[in-house]
Amino acid sequence: MLQFTVEGKLSNGRGRAGRIATPHGTIETPAFIPVATKATVKSLTPEMVRDEVGAQAVLANAYHLYLQPGTEIVEKAGGLSKFMNWPGPTFTDSGGFQAFSLQGGLKDRQSKFSSEQEEDLLPDRTASGRARPAPRSRPPSRPPKVDPEANPPLAQVDDDGVTFKSVIDGSTHRFTPESSIDIQHAIGADIMFTLDECAPPEADHTYQKRAIERTLAWAKRGLIRHTEAKKAENHDAQALFGIVQGGRFEDLRRQSAKDIGAIAFDGFGIGGTFEKADMATSVGWVSDELPEGKPRHLLGIGEPADLILGIENGADTFDCVSPTRLGRNGAAYTGSGRINLWNAGFASDLSPLDPACGCYACKNYSRAYIAHLFRAKEILAATLVSLHNLYFLVGLAKKAREAILDGTFEKFKSSKLRSLSA
Repeated sequence: MLQFTVEGKLSNGRGRAGRIATPHGTIETPAFIPVATKATVKSLTPEMVRDEVGAQAVLANAYHLYLQPGTEIVEKAGGLSKFMNWPGPTFTDSGGFQAFSLQGGLKDRQSKFSSEQEEDLLPDRTASGRARPAPRSRPPSRPPKVDPEANPPLAQVDDDGVTFKSVIDGSTHRFTPESSIDIQHAIGADIMFTLDECAPPEADHTYQKRAIERTLAWAKRGLIRHTEAKKAENHDAQALFGIVQGGRFEDLRRQSAKDIGAIAFDGFGIGGTFEKADMATSVGWVSDELPEGKPRHLLGIGEPADLILGIENGADTFDCVSPTRLGRNGAAYTGSGRINLWNAGFASDLSPLDPACGCYACKNYSRAYIAHLFRAKEILAATLVSLHNLYFLVGLAKKAREAILDGTFEKFKSSKLRSLSA
């Protein structure tokens, strides 16, 4: 059974350091959780993620594992941890975001600034061979126009659930709050999430209000199914988090947090596709309303500055595909901002990716060598930069935890944000 303990707090009453105890180990928070979408962190072995990166947990995706290899295989293998040889805590998200991303066609959801959908359904490189740019930080001010005949929707939502077509073979499938719970129970992660409606950030107040009402109804149904399943299986191992939605509207964010927070979940997810400038503010609104004694997971956020601001405003754990996606495309996080190894100047730069970093890649290889690997199309390139990016974010969260506990977070935040924007 999940237990959460708060060990230190910021003076703003939001940010905190704590511990989440799960059946497979304890997560010291704040913590960045690498994404293992299909039961693998792309280009890395579990041993690398645990021993070289220092990650405490991983997050897999119910949508993708349901489609491939199928939840029956994962369950037969003994659950997610045994299937992927990961000994520590595991998360699964509900698959709702991926299903909802298919509404209106995939291209119409490329406006969010980080997503598992982009990680797993889009190629890493364009047709010309150039690296695909990182997702844009700000979505368009208006939803793109869609020709339903030329670009038919791959998913349709109603009050009972969402019907979608497989991106693998075009077959039709359906998720309901109950089936999402059943799928995640079969996968067997320590922490799982209820099905929610993830509305696009540009959606108006009326649409977002309908989405939080549907999300609330689904959360209640999901919890009922979860409780029934635990009683039938006579165990209390898996924890269930409810998800807060509401877009960029303060009244809806707060209302959703109050409604979801009043339900007996083990913890909470903060969902939605944020405009970058709104993220920290929205997390703060939600943290003000959620119960103090339960963990909060911020879904799909992983840029270094966003991580710091999310921690300050009350998020405990984070996941995002950006570190590995950027890593596969030659972009590396550093203490002074992101670098692109495809730039010509790095071809002869014999310094490490980040001189201040202690990861395996930085201790053993130069920018010039890794840039060479990318140009030579060697697989090792993706491994080294993905490892480095994850090490950077996992370490950043650990340093933030230390700063909260020793009372130096303000100094830590100012220093890091200043150097990242240099």
